[in-house]
Amino acid sequence: MLRVVFMGTPDFAVPTLSEIIGTGHDVVAVYTRAPKPAGRGMELTKTPVHRFADGFGIPVFTPKTLRDADAQEIFASHGADVAVVVAYGLILPPPVLAAPAHGCLNLHASILPRWRGAAPINRAIMAGDAETGVGIMQMEEGLDTGPVAMEERIEIGRDDAAGDLHDRLARLGADLMHRALGAVMRGGLTFRPQPEEGVTYAAKLTNAETRIDWQRPAAEIHDHIRGLSPFPGAWCEADLGKGPERLKILRSAAGMGGGAPGTLLSEAGDIACGASAVKLLQVQRAGKGPMAWDDFQRGARLALGTSFG
Repeated sequence: MLRVVFMGTPDFAVPTLSEIIGTGHDVVAVYTRAPKPAGRGMELTKTPVHRFADGFGIPVFTPKTLRDADAQEIFASHGADVAVVVAYGLILPPPVLAAPAHGCLNLHASILPRWRGAAPINRAIMAGDAETGVGIMQMEEGLDTGPVAMEERIEIGRDDAAGDLHDRLARLGADLMHRALGAVMRGGLTFRPQPEEGVTYAAKLTNAETRIDWQRPAAEIHDHIRGLSPFPGAWCEADLGKGPERLKILRSAAGMGGGAPGTLLSEAGDIACGASAVKLLQVQRAGKGPMAWDDFQRGARLALGTSFG
C-alpha cells in the first residue's frame, strides 16, 4: 500500500479520503484549510475534511501557505509516496509538488481542458453543457494544466442542479482515484498532455452574477438557476406583502406562456422571460427553508402580473 498525504477541504473531497482510508492506504497526514468562524455564534468551524480526518485520528495540518521553507520541510518529512489533492484551495509551490515520490495527483471535476479553475460543476451547468466528468491530473505549477491519466464522463440531465451533479461526481471521483492509486502501485499510471484547444476557465462564483436577469431566454435562466442551486442560489426580488424581498429560486423547469420579462403568468409559478417562460418549482425566502412553489404560493397568494425583478 501507499503512504499518502491527502489535501482537500469541502464535502466534495470527503468520499475520496474515505475511499483511500477504506482500501488500506496509509494516510500519514491530511492538509486542509484552517477553521473559520461560522454560524450565529461565529464559532471556529473545522472543514468537512478536517472533521472526517479527526474521526480516524489522522494528523491534520492547516497552514496558511505552503510557500515558506518551514511548511515545505514539514510536508517533505511525511515521506509520502503520493499526495492526493481534491479541492484543497491553496497553491502548491514546486518544492511541494516535487516532494512525494509519485508527485501530486489532483481529482478535478471536469473533462480537462474544459473548465479549469475553481467552479467547474457550476460553470458546466450554467453553460448548458450536456456532459462533464472527473479526471486524474498530475499537478504542475499552472492552473489545472497538468497531464491527465484517467477520466470518467457522465451526462448532465436538463434538470440536474449543481448539488445533484456535485454528489454524483464526488462518488465517481472517489472510485476513479482508487483505481489511479492501484495503477500507481503497479507502475502502470500513464499520462497524456491536455489538448491545446477547448480551454475554458471556471472562474470563482461572485455575488454579482447570482441575480436572475429575466430578459434572458428561458433556457438560459433555467441553466442559471440550476447551476447555482443549492448554493449560493440564484435570486430575484418580489413584493411578498411587505415591500421588495429577496427570493432564491432553487428549482425550475420549462414554463408556459409569455409576457413582460419577470411577470408572474400563472398561479402554478410560470414566469415570463426574454423568450418563453420558466416554471418555478422550489423557492426560499430569506431566513426560511426551501419550499415547493405550490406551498409558497398558498401562503404568499401572489397575484398574476406580480413583477419579479
